[in-house]
Amino acid sequence: MTPTQLQSALKKIVSHGLKRSVMVWGPPGVGKSSIISQVASDAGLGLIDLRLSQLAPTDLRGLPVADGKVSKWLPPEFLPQRGKGILFLDELNMAAPAIQGIAQQLILNRAVGNYSVPDGWFVWAAGNRKEDRAAVFDMPTPLANRFMHYHVEPHFESFRSWAGMRGIHEHIIAFLAFRPTLLHKPDANHPAWPSSRSWELASELHEIGMSVGPAVGPGAEAEFDAFCKLYKKLPDLEKILLKGGKEIPFPEEPSLRYAITIGLSARALSEESIRHGFAWLLANASPEWCQLFIHGIHDRAVKRNQIGLLATLLASDPKMARFLRHVMTPDDA
Repeated sequence: MTPTQLQSALKKIVSHGLKRSVMVWGPPGVGKSSIISQVASDAGLGLIDLRLSQLAPTDLRGLPVADGKVSKWLPPEFLPQRGKGILFLDELNMAAPAIQGIAQQLILNRAVGNYSVPDGWFVWAAGNRKEDRAAVFDMPTPLANRFMHYHVEPHFESFRSWAGMRGIHEHIIAFLAFRPTLLHKPDANHPAWPSSRSWELASELHEIGMSVGPAVGPGAEAEFDAFCKLYKKLPDLEKILLKGGKEIPFPEEPSLRYAITIGLSARALSEESIRHGFAWLLANASPEWCQLFIHGIHDRAVKRNQIGLLATLLASDPKMARFLRHVMTPDDA
């Protein structure tokens, strides 16, 4: 499933209060932790994110202390004590078997030692897959059968929506729209390689004028740098957004088409500029480029809680309304 589909499924689990064991599988860097964090934030829940591969058994179970003639376990302070939230046990199958055994008690029994998970908390886990060359331990079949399993894969449209809301640099979004196969491409010969997570870091580096190579590796860096050189050849986008750009043609080069469309959607910040940008694309480009522009505007409107304003704007423009009715599907709009 895509990251967007996973987020939707987890939100439904939360909204219905289904306190069942959840296991999220996916390649490193696909955004499992970010999805869990967003679900918690959207629901107004607390989040405790534990990397099990970095813990020792006593870190999770607690320490034994004498209590008269018996001993009891003092739980660690980082486990939830009250309220509502998500206890997220990441890297479950990368942890040592001893840690996995304790974590399984938390996940399946909602208790370990003298500690019990408060009723308002969900307990979810995530892990990487063997096929992604991650150093993982097998999960016993009887244990696996007690989870609800969700498998997430890299997906550019999900990344594009997420990137728009996170403020990822427009050059990154435009480049990956042109080269979506570089969204997630592990490289066994280099520690830095492209993933959703590393492109976010690349965006931060690019924002301050640094090379993206340390984040995404030399291969992706070379292609991205070449794309950015093409980006400099774009016409003046402000002429399109402020004055309509009637004298400016739509480029023939595919990479420039992605660049100019993403650039327009990123810079169209007012009602007037949105109208001009859309009208220019509608007059000069085929529908898929108009659709890409609307997607970018939509993602920014979601981030700024301006969906109602955007809907009013689009509905008030006959050409936009007609495009939405006849070209874009309900899911796109």
